[in-house]
Parts: sequence; structure tokens; C-alpha cells
Amino acid sequence: MLEGISIKRNILLNPGPATTTDTVKLAQIVPDICPREKEFGSMMKQMREDLVRIVHGDPKVYTSVLFCGSGTINIDVCLNSLLPKDKKILVVNNGAYSTRAVEICEYYGLEHIDLKFPVDELPDLQVVEETLKADPDIALVHTTHNETGTGILNPIREIGALAHKYGAVFTVDTTSTYAMRPIDIEKENIDFCMASAQKGLMAMTGLSFVIGRKDIIEKSAQYPRRSYYCNLFLQYDFFEKTGEMHFTPPVQTIYSVRQALDEYFAEGEQEKWARHTRVFEAIHKGLEELGFKDVIKRELQAGLVVSVRYPDDENWDFEKVHDYCYERGFTIYPGKISTTNTFRLCALGAIDEEDIVEFFKVLRCALQANNISIPVKYKEC
Repeated sequence: MLEGISIKRNILLNPGPATTTDTVKLAQIVPDICPREKEFGSMMKQMREDLVRIVHGDPKVYTSVLFCGSGTINIDVCLNSLLPKDKKILVVNNGAYSTRAVEICEYYGLEHIDLKFPVDELPDLQVVEETLKADPDIALVHTTHNETGTGILNPIREIGALAHKYGAVFTVDTTSTYAMRPIDIEKENIDFCMASAQKGLMAMTGLSFVIGRKDIIEKSAQYPRRSYYCNLFLQYDFFEKTGEMHFTPPVQTIYSVRQALDEYFAEGEQEKWARHTRVFEAIHKGLEELGFKDVIKRELQAGLVVSVRYPDDENWDFEKVHDYCYERGFTIYPGKISTTNTFRLCALGAIDEEDIVEFFKVLRCALQANNISIPVKYKEC
């Protein structure tokens, strides 16, 4: 019945939602079902186990907990749920998404240290250790794996080792690396990582998940309860007792995630990462041919997001370039660096190298149509 459906394919080079396969889109078209049925609960149980498998977690040690919402809900859940009474959070902050974690701390009134570093540099591990050593009240350390605003890859294994050395729990925002860059949750010293369905899994928006240690979740039942909807233990406990989400789940989205997980395992972890790497390399090649410059040093990039400086051309207008590309099926995205005008091209989604080659043909035409010099020009520093 669905075989004759034709769906226009857009290439999304924004940092999520990602380009999806037709099979993932169509997986949402299912008979109506009450999410309290055992059949649906069984599907979620298997899904929770598969989400742990992706980061090579021992199912006896780690679990996954599902929430309705975008990726930010995961940061909210972890920070408000996993902080003991009268303790502090240390946010290792070199970008917009770690800054978001700081804002969550501020909104809840959580004691925290905003340990800031330049957005185009890696955190100084010596400073991180000195901060931990100087303050024994730090019970939770949080950072971002790939700062999606810039594309920088943070040294989470080293930061996690320091957190554990000083007795802190380590939470990592892996929203833009999960199911793309291979992650081994134990080897990377991660206690909790997180993502949402529309990023690396290439499914639909509306479902997010936290993956972490069962013993810490269970211990957190005794911590102050700062949120009802966004409490990690309450959601975990409800899953364990009933097999269901505490509140109504996004049913059709979950069917799309089930299909996306099947496609993830069919493609394979290393094969999928190789594809994203091909896309990333093709993005760099195309940018270099047009003369664009990166914000972040190439060796510091995660291999998924390229943050590009606006050229110094009086005719440059991001909106006009965006609209030209968008009308032809390609989406580019503005940057997220407060001090520099940038746009981003991302290697996420169900795309491959040939899609990027076609994109740069369109981008070249967009520059020509707007009388922007090729190669693009930058003023000397």
C-alpha cells in the first residue's frame, strides 16, 4: 500500500534533524496503538537495550532511559537528577552547548562552577584538575563531546579520568556524536551520555535518551527531587516496574526509531562512521576549492561539523545564499559563535559523498548569482 509513495529528498547539512531514509519516514505509518499495550512495551524494552549496545555498554551495568523532547531535555535530566544535596557541578565549558548546561544550573539554582575556555581551543586539563582538587564539593562533572556550534572534539576520556580521580560522576553531552563516532562508554570513562533520535540515529524528532550506570541512577533516588517530569530515577523506575514511559510517549516517532536502529545495525558501526568521514572530507574539499576558511583547526575537529567563517565580501549575505541552496534541496545553517560570523556544514544523516559534490555545484552557483568572489576573499589578519 505504501510502495507508490514518492517523497522528495532534501539534503540537510544543518546539525539536526538529519536527512532520513524513506523507510524511516514510512515506519511512522502504522496501525493506531495504545502505548500501554504489551506489544509496544516489548518494542521499547528492546530499543532501550539496543541504545546501550551502540556505546558498547554492559547491560548489567548500564541502561537507557527514554524521554519526550529534544536533546536539551537530557542535559536538564542529568544535571537536576544526579546532583546530591549540598554538592556542586563543574561544567567544562568551551562552547554553546556546555553554556546551555550552565544555564540549566542557573535556572534550577544548582551550585556550579562555569569553567570557561575559548570556543576554538580544547579545555586545559591541568586547570580542570586544579579545579577538582581545590573543591571537594564537586560531585558531578559535565561537558560536551562534540561542541556542535564549532565542531571541536573535546578530550572526554581524559576529563572523565580526572572526574573519577576526584570522586565525581561524569556526564557527557554526546548528542552530535552518538551513533556516528564510535563510542565505548566504559573506555571513555563516561558515567552518563545522551542523544536524541533525530541526530546520529537518523530518525524523527521527539525522542531523547540518557544512557548510564544503573547503580548511580538508583542511588539518585535519595537526592533532592528538583523536577517531576525530568527526573531520571522516576522515569527509570517506572520503566523497570511497568515497561512503559511514565507519561505518554511519541508513539509514531518510536516506530521510526525502531526502524532507524535496525538500519544502524545493518550498516554497521565502522561502516557508518566511514560514510560520515567521507562526507566530512568532501565538505572540506569543496570549501577549500571555493576558498572558505574554518574557524576550528582541522586537527581539533570531531569529523562531523565544519564551522565556516563568513567571507569578507560586501556582497556576502548568508540568507540569500541559504535561500538559493534551500530552493534547490540543500539546507545550510547559521553558526553559533557569539564573537564570529559563521555558518555550519554537517556530515550527519543519510547522505554520502556524492550528495556533497552536488551541493558544492549549487553553492558555487549561489555565490555567482549573488556576485560573491570565487575564490572567496578574507582580509589579512
